[in-house]
Amino acid sequence: MKFVDEYRNEQEAQQFLQAIHQLVRHPWTLMEVCGGQTHTLIKFGIDQMLPESVRLIHGPGCPVCVTPLVLIDKAIAIARQPNVIFTSFGDMLRVPGSKTDLLQVKAEGADVRMVYSPLDAVKLAQKHPERQIVFFAVGFETTAPGNAMAVWQAQQLGLPNFSILCSHVLVPPAMEAILSSPQNLVQGFLAAGHVNTVMGYWEYEPIAARYQVPIVVTGFEPLDLLQGIYMTLRALEEGRHGVENQYSRSVSRDGNTHAQRLIQQVFTPCDRAWRGIGVIPQSGYRLSEMYTMFDAEQRFAVGDIVTQESPDCIAGQIMQGLKKPHDCQAFGGRCTPEHPLGAPMVSSEGACAAYYQYGRGKKQALTPGPSPTRGEGSLATQAVPLEPSATGS
Repeated sequence: MKFVDEYRNEQEAQQFLQAIHQLVRHPWTLMEVCGGQTHTLIKFGIDQMLPESVRLIHGPGCPVCVTPLVLIDKAIAIARQPNVIFTSFGDMLRVPGSKTDLLQVKAEGADVRMVYSPLDAVKLAQKHPERQIVFFAVGFETTAPGNAMAVWQAQQLGLPNFSILCSHVLVPPAMEAILSSPQNLVQGFLAAGHVNTVMGYWEYEPIAARYQVPIVVTGFEPLDLLQGIYMTLRALEEGRHGVENQYSRSVSRDGNTHAQRLIQQVFTPCDRAWRGIGVIPQSGYRLSEMYTMFDAEQRFAVGDIVTQESPDCIAGQIMQGLKKPHDCQAFGGRCTPEHPLGAPMVSSEGACAAYYQYGRGKKQALTPGPSPTRGEGSLATQAVPLEPSATGS
């Protein structure tokens, strides 16, 4: 398949692995920001093929995972109200709230519907003017343009029965929160290419300078990640910091400026609570004053709901890179994809789900990875230059 197979070529992957083994002289800890990157790393065993001195830890870049428990409970409270059609992407339906989830609420009779786009919810509002249509607007900057467009269209179409429950979060403040923590372990970042496709990477340059770390914008296929790892490690070994762009086939420094303008029109930055982590200042979006009439929290008066996280779930520590999923006493026992304690076990981008799906229990996690010269693993992609330029192009 074009743009997939050529980034999974095993021979090219082995070349990157050999180059990484030849390059590394010191122990380093890298964090991949996105849960999609985590799944690729674990699925293909890339983390186990690296030098033992290179440690990969998993970041908070799973939007489902970081959606706070209180927002899930608010979504459930709204969905249970009469005359409401509650819409959401499918990955939010099984995320556990305090006592239940949206899928169970649907089974009990609430009108909860999975949609593929927020614009589907706008169409429902047009089709059912007598019903209240609510869309669960969750995600990082990647999904913000689509959600902003839905709100903008609802205003243009004059749809007073449309609203969103907003839980948007932003990557740069989360990176700063991790780097400024006394417990920080991260020495270099693999940034999420899809976020940077929208926002560019100019926002990351002050972070790299302030904390003296390399940040490499990276894609999601095996060769993308291997090249991103190589570029990050090379910068660390050479004592450099700054931002480089491995994912140049999709990302530019400025990003999609049209999408950014729409986001700035519809949303405004705000403090946001992250599940298991806490409140990070200016790390989210809320609707701007011009669009507050589409705020489901205000419309349905669910602002006073209070929740408490399960003490058995260590999702917050996992998403800060302080723990691995197999460090959790509940992993694979009391917490499984069928009966999750926390969102990282049920989300398709969750680190716990990746470890569970690909058999990374405690024993597997402690087993040294194979030598890159053995040709083990099924990495397949095409030629990406082994010595990338300063811009990764």
